[in-house]
Amino acid sequence: MDTLNGLACFLRSAESGSFAAAARVLGLTPAAVGKNVARLEAELGVRLFQRTTRRLSLTEAGEAFRQDVQGSLDQLNGAMANARARTAGPAGELRVALPNAFGREYIVPMLESFLKTFPTICPDWRFDNRPVDLIADGFDVAIGGGFDLRPGVVARALAPAHRILVASAAFLDSGPRIAIPGELAGRPGILIRSPQTGRVRDWVLSNRYGAEAAVELDRRILFDDPDAACHAAALGMGIALVAVQSALPWFERGQVKRVLPDWWVEGGNLSLYYGAQALLPQKTRVFIDHIVESFRAQDLPARFNALHPAVI
Repeated sequence: MDTLNGLACFLRSAESGSFAAAARVLGLTPAAVGKNVARLEAELGVRLFQRTTRRLSLTEAGEAFRQDVQGSLDQLNGAMANARARTAGPAGELRVALPNAFGREYIVPMLESFLKTFPTICPDWRFDNRPVDLIADGFDVAIGGGFDLRPGVVARALAPAHRILVASAAFLDSGPRIAIPGELAGRPGILIRSPQTGRVRDWVLSNRYGAEAAVELDRRILFDDPDAACHAAALGMGIALVAVQSALPWFERGQVKRVLPDWWVEGGNLSLYYGAQALLPQKTRVFIDHIVESFRAQDLPARFNALHPAVI
């Protein structure tokens, strides 16, 4: 087991770039991680890391060794977890990263039936609109859109991630009618900063016929939270560009209306992200299956489509 501990410390340190970050993921002290890596280096007779006071970087031999053992250790850990699960059932801490409002509105309600079925799984969830580094941060699953698909991570699409324009009825009644994308120019926009860059992207609208048009709203208000953008739109502050799943609860309460209902922004997919392992731990596999089935049962892939009647 000492060798396995050393391998785990080595891989987590290589992924995160520091013993301290690896220690947080593994539940150890940085000193313990450093000692385990040193023992592994002594056992192999090769230096795996270049260490300085500012950074930790792999040697050429260390990078080659990382590529050799990464998949094997993941598969071994999965096999051990699944062997335990065959007698005790899926169990353990399940670390999931998911966006704030979306997670509260849609995923938390799915948790009750999941825990009734798998009472020995302990959810540890982080609500944050910023994409995480799934492997380096030690998460089992992440849910969201726009993640960089790094080596060792796979994505399973859950629903389209269309963005639409919304505003309050009072706001729409107070100005000229907006019938085509060009008539957005000069109207106050409530826009979302990218969680990765902090900037506002130049979005392009599409319609079912393949036509495209720029979103030319004035940047009146900038937020980093889509629920806050919907709230501001409902209060009549401008036109918000948000994902369908963010706007849907506001539509259902009658607080916003669609602007240009034939147009939307293609935003890729809302997806589940998890490790690309041949043998996923059972706790991760059953959670993925539960979320996929819950989306299907609630018809969320259709409801999150910009052409669904609920948002037109």
